[in-house]
Amino acid sequence: MRTSKRKFILITAAIMCVTLLFGCTSNKETTNEPANTQTGEGNTQTTKKTITITYRDDGIGEEGVLYKWIKEISASYPNKNVEIKPTPIQASEGDYFAKIALALKSKDTAPDIVTEDTFILNSDASAGFLEPLDERLKGWEDWTNGSFIEAMKKGVTASDGKVYGVPYNTDSRGLWYNKDIFKNAGLPEDWQPKSWDDVLSAARTIKEKAGEGVVPIWMNLGKATGEATSMQTYEMLLYGTGERLYDNDSSKWIIKSQGILDALSFIETVNKEKLGPPLSKVLNGQAGNTSSREYLPQGKLGISLDGSWITGNYFDTGASPWPEYKDVLGFAPMPTSKGQAPGSITLAGGWALSIPSNAQHKDEAWDFIKYALGKENTQKLVIASGNITVRADVAKDPGYTKMPFNEIATEYLKNAEFRPAQDKYPEVSTQIQTMVESVTTGTSPADALKKYAQDVTRIVGKDHVIEK
Repeated sequence: MRTSKRKFILITAAIMCVTLLFGCTSNKETTNEPANTQTGEGNTQTTKKTITITYRDDGIGEEGVLYKWIKEISASYPNKNVEIKPTPIQASEGDYFAKIALALKSKDTAPDIVTEDTFILNSDASAGFLEPLDERLKGWEDWTNGSFIEAMKKGVTASDGKVYGVPYNTDSRGLWYNKDIFKNAGLPEDWQPKSWDDVLSAARTIKEKAGEGVVPIWMNLGKATGEATSMQTYEMLLYGTGERLYDNDSSKWIIKSQGILDALSFIETVNKEKLGPPLSKVLNGQAGNTSSREYLPQGKLGISLDGSWITGNYFDTGASPWPEYKDVLGFAPMPTSKGQAPGSITLAGGWALSIPSNAQHKDEAWDFIKYALGKENTQKLVIASGNITVRADVAKDPGYTKMPFNEIATEYLKNAEFRPAQDKYPEVSTQIQTMVESVTTGTSPADALKKYAQDVTRIVGKDHVIEK
């Protein structure tokens, strides 16, 4: 009896195993999901990989240029066994960098591809958050045959000499101005300021003659606008004095100089003379969008110190369609402080696609980056966004050169300066924003500079600072 019972149990178990085996196989064969197929000895396993792409959403969601671009090229991506999933972070610029840093720390939260502002890339690379791409790039013909502008590769090269991203755009900065407002105020429609005094003089004229509803000049001045305050306001002014943030000869941060005081004094003048927007507007995290998407197209802003990309807002598919922008706007170079050589200044930046060290699907991510940043797809993105291309072949294409302001914005790059490729720069940049906002709200340039010097010294160490 005991033997018969044992046989019964064994037979029953065998039947259950066979049933489970065929049941599982049947489920795999009848799945409707597209899948990769991996065949081993005696078994077939099907999977579909999802590649996540994280980028900053500035508040317009599925109407955003990056979202639309990702969806468009995902639809045409040949590898149908891979699903491309946008995973945006809706945040101000400063908050985006903080949230990305947190996400990149863990395999559970890191995306497969992340958009990196080139200013933060070195810091993220030094922290071990990003995958070096040098070995992969060696096998990509587009990278090695001159298709990319060689100078633009510097922006994605960290201090260790390795490349941590593929750039997809760059930019220049200058003075956007409303020709109608200039004409009504008796100012030249072909405006070419030669010094800061010329810029302030034009702003004062606008204040006097254009009426209370028009803001003479707008610059990002608050902590809430993050890197936009550091780069396209403060550094545009500082570099225009001939000074820099970081002294390459001594490898030290400059914490005191006449150039710093001059830059802060320009900001102080704008605010003391009420030439800028209300503080409630300019200290808001949406200040950049307010100036470019509301005040400029509505004829309520005379001059805006901003980037070449803002025209992307005015396309039919942009956040603030404005067909007349190409006739109403002018884009003047930002002069140096006293008109000294080289006469004008611009800061160049840009964004790149990078692969996090903690990404789950690095090979698939790399394959998609190569497809996304080929000539055709790169051209689609820069034209839709109003940015400047980093690809030499796109720069020569008639579809690109015919876009209003593209040639002049590219011309400004001849005097371009770049932010320090130092891992402490993001922390120093935060102190810049604090210093600028304090002057904007009434602190004297001298007192703001003193606090900045103390804070930067604390961050980088007293052996890594210098006074001029």
